[in-house]
Amino acid sequence: MKRKLNILVACEESQAVCKAFRKLGHNAYSCDLLDCSGEHPEWHFNHDVTKVLDQSDLTLQNGEKAKIKGDWDIMIGHPPCTYLAVSGARWYYHPDDAGLPVEQRRPHPRFLNRAQDREDGAAFFMLLANANVKRIAIENPIGIMSKRWRKPDQSIQPYMFGDPFSKNTSLWLKNLRPLHPSKETDDHGERIVFKSGKTQPKWYSDALSKAKTTEERRTLRSKTFPGIARAIAEQWTIQIAFEENLLDKKELNFLGKDYGKLDRSNPEELAEVERREQELINFWLNK
Repeated sequence: MKRKLNILVACEESQAVCKAFRKLGHNAYSCDLLDCSGEHPEWHFNHDVTKVLDQSDLTLQNGEKAKIKGDWDIMIGHPPCTYLAVSGARWYYHPDDAGLPVEQRRPHPRFLNRAQDREDGAAFFMLLANANVKRIAIENPIGIMSKRWRKPDQSIQPYMFGDPFSKNTSLWLKNLRPLHPSKETDDHGERIVFKSGKTQPKWYSDALSKAKTTEERRTLRSKTFPGIARAIAEQWTIQIAFEENLLDKKELNFLGKDYGKLDRSNPEELAEVERREQELINFWLNK
């Protein structure tokens, strides 16, 4: 490629997506108020993401300054979902008020500030969504933002990208194509069945049982699976490089002159897209 891409992954202490872009040689950084657990503090901002977005403070966790030439090409945001996901709705109101209209319900006795936390969470979600970056992806589970803002552009599962697990994840996209399945597996992972008849992915249940604190539980359940991280890095790198004319002649030959015209809704043409993209990815990784 004619230049490296500048990638910012907001609210990512695990560095899964950051490392996937780094593997392709790009100028990728993670950002979170927490220190990174991905073992690369030299790629991690552990302070306010707004100062990283406008590049007013590019101090990394290791104390050095990041060197960013030009604007961010893409921002991928993982805003905290604790107060936005529908799975937490039962904690907003007093359990004795279930039959009352919403406006008459009292706050949950254990979480008196839950409503304000939800408003703060929605505001931060929109701060990321409205950031001054040309291409943006916001990841979150199904939640209130589908009504507060708009429905997501896509919902994905880990097994669509080779990881034998289930975790429904929604993506809100700006100037990015929806991800197409890559190395898909039929194995959706083991599930735990409760007495009520409800089920839960075993990986999720294990994560909750192993966590010692609320913060650790939140981190484990919000993990990005490696196949999804890989697909994000590979597919959106190719999209940006193709659209911005950043590929050299040899790289373009892997994709073909008709690459941009292939119909991804057609299974045969989608398979051809995947084949060509993987040839280009292999070329990059083996250079």
